[in-house]
Amino acid sequence: MKPRNLLLLMLASSPTWANSPQQILDSLVQEARQVQPGFTASAARGEQFYRAKHTGGKEADSCASCHTDNPKDEGKHIKTHKAVEPLAPSVNKQRFTDPAHVEKWFRRNCREVLGRVCTPQEKADFTAYVLSVK
Repeated sequence: MKPRNLLLLMLASSPTWANSPQQILDSLVQEARQVQPGFTASAARGEQFYRAKHTGGKEADSCASCHTDNPKDEGKHIKTHKAVEPLAPSVNKQRFTDPAHVEKWFRRNCREVLGRVCTPQEKADFTAYVLSVK
């Protein structure tokens, strides 16, 4: 393979390559459909998940514990008290643009709140909800 073509291939597959939030959601929906054919993401289910109190978590009992009731607002980590940037892409254009970053935070936050990894359906519904917040 020519060096130029290799470079283009590397850039196109780079995890830092920016995606739109909708592309991230579409990817999560495709992942969920591998488990549940015909799955459609639901902002309503995502909002219920976001606000629900969970008992398996180690640090927080809901997503809103750190991200606030309004995903457009700046939050604060419940344990470290560090600032948490607004979650909604409508006010934070950096959110849901990097697939690796999205997966990293799902992995970390799901363990903190649920005490387990989120299912593909939960991730897609959650993302549908956050993207619907205008």
